[in-house]
Amino acid sequence: MLQYTLRRLYSLVFILLGVSVVVFAMVHFSPGDPIRIMLGDDADPVEVERLTKLYGFDQPAHVQYVRWLGRAVQGDLGVSLRQRQPVTTLIAEKMGATVELAVASLLLAVLIGVPLGVVSAVRRNSWVDFGSMLVALLGVSAPNFWIGLILLSYVALHVGWIPVFGRAETSFVDALMALARGEGVGPLWDSVRYLMLPAITLGTSILALITRLTRSSMLEVLSKDYVRTAKAKGQTPRLVVYRHALRNALLPVVTIIGVQFGSLLGGAVVVETVFAWPGVGMLIINSIRTRELLVVQGAVLMLAAIFALVNLLVDFSYSFLNPRIRYA
Repeated sequence: MLQYTLRRLYSLVFILLGVSVVVFAMVHFSPGDPIRIMLGDDADPVEVERLTKLYGFDQPAHVQYVRWLGRAVQGDLGVSLRQRQPVTTLIAEKMGATVELAVASLLLAVLIGVPLGVVSAVRRNSWVDFGSMLVALLGVSAPNFWIGLILLSYVALHVGWIPVFGRAETSFVDALMALARGEGVGPLWDSVRYLMLPAITLGTSILALITRLTRSSMLEVLSKDYVRTAKAKGQTPRLVVYRHALRNALLPVVTIIGVQFGSLLGGAVVVETVFAWPGVGMLIINSIRTRELLVVQGAVLMLAAIFALVNLLVDFSYSFLNPRIRYA
């Protein structure tokens, strides 16, 4: 297990290194001068030249990359040109909102998708099966931004108690802690109301994918010999499904959950823009518009690191779901 962990961490370093090269190249060679954009069209050429040298933009691309990477390894992602704040501070301020949205979307997808997939497999070829597969097909096919715009338009016109833009003043975790301290359910309900539309929009495609994968995995497991043996021993259908079949059927589902968590972080860029959710996605979009190169590079690198770590944790969870799996 230790050797496997070290190998995965070793490969993680090269993955993040590759991501850093790709992100730096895409950002660096995109059109636009960040200094001129920051100062405006009427900027003094002398001031432009001074700031260009100050921030090192006059150096060759490979020199800029090595300097940025060297500081990034030490936890220094640079300073925002416009906001005059460390990039790590800006990302940390926004990361909580993005993770909150991604986790809420994932929980929504798992809590609905897994039971729906199980029921579809157990009641194969029933109206429940056909209905859930039709909904799953629509969920996979529809783009997130289209779902978001439809929900936004409908709710804005017909549902007055669900906010369509922004985030609650109190985060979901802080609202839970406030509830535990006996401060009432108000902050928690307010947080849930603001989370509803973005979480549904971001989680719909993942929900559809989990539903279809759970169904197919359950159908495969239900045909195994040990499941038929459990039925022959007189165990109840509920026990056979949830004790013997579901645990093994969840292995591919857990895999896709880990992979899709990364897509949730990436998809949050679009969803946050639609609903004005103040997360890392909005930070990236605004930074691209203003050519904040260091902010874009740092934010994407941070999201890639989180994605890789989540997948590592998912791999470790296999041995819990299936004791036969061991890592050497």
